[in-house]
Amino acid sequence: MRILITGGAGFIGSNLSEHLLHHPQVENVRVFDNLSTGSLQNIKAFKQNARFEFVEGDIRNYKTCLQAMEGIDAVCHQAALGSVPRSINDPLTTNEVNISGTLNIFTAAKESNIRRIVYAASSSTYGDHPGLPKMEDTIGNPLSPYAVTKYVNELYAKVYANVYGLELIGLRYFNVFGPKQDPNGAYAAVIPLFMKAVLNNEPPVIYGDGEHSRDFTFVDNAVQANIKALLTNDALALNQVYNIACGEQTTLNELLEYLKQIAGSDLAPKYSAERAGDVRHSLADITKAKKYLNYNPGIGVKEGLKNAFEWYRSHHNFSYSI
Repeated sequence: MRILITGGAGFIGSNLSEHLLHHPQVENVRVFDNLSTGSLQNIKAFKQNARFEFVEGDIRNYKTCLQAMEGIDAVCHQAALGSVPRSINDPLTTNEVNISGTLNIFTAAKESNIRRIVYAASSSTYGDHPGLPKMEDTIGNPLSPYAVTKYVNELYAKVYANVYGLELIGLRYFNVFGPKQDPNGAYAAVIPLFMKAVLNNEPPVIYGDGEHSRDFTFVDNAVQANIKALLTNDALALNQVYNIACGEQTTLNELLEYLKQIAGSDLAPKYSAERAGDVRHSLADITKAKKYLNYNPGIGVKEGLKNAFEWYRSHHNFSYSI
């Protein structure tokens, strides 16, 4: 297979690129990225690989999307503007990238006779629904512009499957973390921020009381889900959305304690005001992904934190924006 990865120079996309380049069923990997949140540093290690190709471009440009599809068999759509706070501060750009950009990718694939698209969905779609664990067919009202955009992606996927016969699989990521996740910038996620603080011997900042909980998911688990979704031959697995997580609930206070144990640190956190749009608790039911995609998250939060910490420690200059 020849696979196009949008956002392939970003955090999840670059990890996915690396794994796909070692997969026996993959002939070629083409990364399509505008480098706004991605980095050439993330793909530097395999830029000389004869099976790898990088195309700089923006998913908001439909003509460029069409060009990126040439000679491709399947699309893995990771490109997006993440971050709830970013979407609250700039809803227009979040909408342009996450909705208009995704519609460009879906349409360009259709016009290029590409049937299989695996796309990054989000646990933010569950919104204010209080039930735990989160199950795919029960969602609430979105709590941020970002959550709205990711839900609209799912609606478009359903329509494009019904109207145009595409094979679309959405993966609702739950707080993915790991190597190459950027610790810099205003919208950095909590785990890389914790890593950076601990390595710099600075108090980690926790928004709220630290009792918010998440189903933190090591990036290799998300990569596994993408590859299985790209390659599945099970008709029942198609045109579905799946929770991609570990099925484990961890509070921010617990998370920091785990990291301090790994790092041998005794830093005390600094608590700050709770952020707008933050969901209080999140925990995934991953039964559906296990059943239809044979998804099996092999790395839990503690092992994932240890792996991630080793990576951050060896890249402690943090000299590039991911």
